[in-house]
Amino acid sequence: MKTLFTGALAALAITTAPALAEYPEKEIQGIIQWGAGGSTDTVMRAVTPHAEEVLGGKVVMQNMTGGVGAIAVKFASAQDADGYTLLMGAENPLLYKVMGLGDIDYSSFVPVNVIARGVPILVANNDAPFDTLEEMVAYVQENPNEVKFGSTGPGGLPSVVTAMLQSEIELPVTAVPYDGDGPALTALQGGAIDVMPAVLGASIEAIKAGRIKPLALIDTQANEALPDVPPITEAYPGFETYLPWGPFFGVFVKEGTPDDVVAKLSEAYAAGVENADFQQLMDDRGFQVMNISGDEAQEFLDKWQSVTSWLVYDAGIAKASPEEFDIPRPE
Repeated sequence: MKTLFTGALAALAITTAPALAEYPEKEIQGIIQWGAGGSTDTVMRAVTPHAEEVLGGKVVMQNMTGGVGAIAVKFASAQDADGYTLLMGAENPLLYKVMGLGDIDYSSFVPVNVIARGVPILVANNDAPFDTLEEMVAYVQENPNEVKFGSTGPGGLPSVVTAMLQSEIELPVTAVPYDGDGPALTALQGGAIDVMPAVLGASIEAIKAGRIKPLALIDTQANEALPDVPPITEAYPGFETYLPWGPFFGVFVKEGTPDDVVAKLSEAYAAGVENADFQQLMDDRGFQVMNISGDEAQEFLDKWQSVTSWLVYDAGIAKASPEEFDIPRPE
């Protein structure tokens, strides 16, 4: 009787025990690091609906701006590591430490998917006395500090690209700051500046309309959006040390999130990136699709942080040495 009673209790426990919930069992927060209408916002709102179809859950996206994205990073890092808060961000957190903007970066997160990166390009005013990168370099060296380079301030893409160029080439130019790449590109078209390091997606319409001229892609390969524009490594192979480089977009979860949850999210976003409509959007905007996760994504992030941190430090832009944060100098 005792055995039968024990067995009956065990059976009752099995039948009445709650089934383990399968992730996701509730809505997921998607914290977008930048404001509505920007590139990060556009990418995340375009890819997430396709990821939701595979995930079998709903991601409610919210724009959280401020502190060059640091407000969103701090908020996401303060949430539980359960996969119910996604940080939808760009490259900026990887510079927070050396730029003195914050103590939390992507080392406190796991990359679910690094979706795509922007391709930097060097563009010039149509009346500039050079048509290729090599001609520009020769002209700058013959006329030091005469050529005006557009900038968006310390740590922005133009300043990093300029620092990258100057790390390999003697390039004495004058930086002219603007409040964003839009005003800078407008100034370029009007002749207020001569050259602008920009993102392909932001400058492609003006290039195709013939309002500015491209000099070189800051990349290792040609781009289908502008197949006749050479990558910088054709003339200067030494830049392979730094490339591929550019602004990027990724989805992250807090470190400590269960592996099975990370795997399910990674699978969903990988499928979302492969969606034909999303791929077309990326092509139209000149973005390079990456669709990487796990170790491959981490290697990309580590290289990006290493390259960029040391570039801004050597250029005198950073507030602290990358060595203080164990960020190795790129080899």
